Amino acid sequence: MILAAGLGTRLRPLTNTVPKPLLPVLGNPLIVWNLLLLKRYGFRDVVINLHHLAPMIEQALGNGSQFGLRIIYSHEPMILGTGGGIKQAEPYFSGEPVLIVNGDTLFELDLDALCAFHRTNQAAATLVLREDPDAARWGLVEVGPDHRIVAITGKGIASAVPTLPRMFAGIHILTPRLLREVPKGVASSIIDPYVAAIARGESVLGYDIKGYWSDIGTPERYAQAEQDARTGMIRLDDRRPTDQN
Repeated sequence: MILAAGLGTRLRPLTNTVPKPLLPVLGNPLIVWNLLLLKRYGFRDVVINLHHLAPMIEQALGNGSQFGLRIIYSHEPMILGTGGGIKQAEPYFSGEPVLIVNGDTLFELDLDALCAFHRTNQAAATLVLREDPDAARWGLVEVGPDHRIVAITGKGIASAVPTLPRMFAGIHILTPRLLREVPKGVASSIIDPYVAAIARGESVLGYDIKGYWSDIGTPERYAQAEQDARTGMIRLDDRRPTDQN
């Protein structure tokens, strides 16, 4: 699932007439970079939630066939946040774990390795995390032994051992049963069921991203991402490195 319903207020006036996921980087919409990354790792079905300037996104992406994907749209007449938006799309998940990505984030990550980590550890959820000196400003995620997250923004369980400070990169794998307590049709944050799962002692794990990552949240970061793409720090490609030999 790609989250693409937001208003993109920090990038106004650009986002007054163009939804944030369609802002171009090297001439290609942000969301297309993520679609091609998903295709690169064998994903075929993608749910995209929509609200702000939704018809423009639908017109640009269509049914996904141009990318070798099948796109399903989940419309939100009222913005439901990460929790409510994912809850509304739950029927499309068929009870299977779902990879969730922010539509305004550029990143390079081996999704095969991420999915294998989630599966091997039988995690209830796996959150992709980053080392960042400003982790507390973004929302501190505290990671204990064996990759287990013990607290998010101070909520969770107390740890008897030192924890590693991280920030949430907006990429996660969710087991749909965690959505049971999320109310339908109500705006909420997906962090709430994650914190509840941590408090119950469930396995909510952190997975560090080592490759490129950029949250296109401000004009300055948008300009930097364009420059990074020009210098090859991130690639627009649906092929894995081994496919190019």
